[in-house]
Amino acid sequence: MIGIGTRVGSLTVEEMTDQRKAGYIVWKCRCACGGEILLDTRCLQRGSVKDCGCGSAVGPGQRDISGIRFGRLTAVRPTEERGQRGSVVWLCRCDCGKEVRAELGQLTAGYKKSCGCLSHPPVKNFIGKKFGWLTVTEYAGKSAGMHQWKCRCACGQEVVVGQTRLQSGKTKSCGCLRAVVYKDNLGLREGTSVTKLKAIKRGRLIKSNTSGYNGVYFDKKRRLWIAQITFQGRTRYLGSFDRLPDAVKARQRGEEIYDEFLERYEEGRGEH
Repeated sequence: MIGIGTRVGSLTVEEMTDQRKAGYIVWKCRCACGGEILLDTRCLQRGSVKDCGCGSAVGPGQRDISGIRFGRLTAVRPTEERGQRGSVVWLCRCDCGKEVRAELGQLTAGYKKSCGCLSHPPVKNFIGKKFGWLTVTEYAGKSAGMHQWKCRCACGQEVVVGQTRLQSGKTKSCGCLRAVVYKDNLGLREGTSVTKLKAIKRGRLIKSNTSGYNGVYFDKKRRLWIAQITFQGRTRYLGSFDRLPDAVKARQRGEEIYDEFLERYEEGRGEH
């Protein structure tokens, strides 16, 4: 609260006047140098004016932002420097302790809010913390503007990960978690994707297919239809035919190997 006797810098509030400014009471204040100045309640509460002008570095007609905060910056005093458009350059102190110069317009428009530490997050104590499958073991320095941490994955592998990637959750393992999810999505059994086999049995065509039937293509040199099938990493030749229907029948007979595999897979699932 502002009242008679309140001190703000070199000023001491002496008495209330009948004047009002934007609805705020205007007070007569006495400076330590003996001078007087009239200030409203809001100005005194903010502490933006601390003397009658005797010790202020702000020149006539200049806006005084001394002591005002802009993000993490607190304006200290104006300098003799000027910006490109003639704006006064202020010396500011950041919450991190560093001092930086900033144009008045940048500060008031909100373009300048720190010495730069906001765009480069400070290093945090992550040792012992867990992020997904990763446990942070030690700090690994800074690289490409990002703090790096050495982590041990649940699988036993060690990996160095950027602080931002850990915080955002973009990296949760040494890479093994992604591989596990990928295998589960493919339904890999005995090195074969159950998911893909089922899709083929439903009639889904492989992207590179041009004949309209999986495992059947036309050999232009021999002028023959070729039937083949790929299973567990091996491609098996099923025959060459003059007519497309004959090649398709050969392929369908070959897919019996898929049926047998899927049948074993379903039986195995039932046992569990």
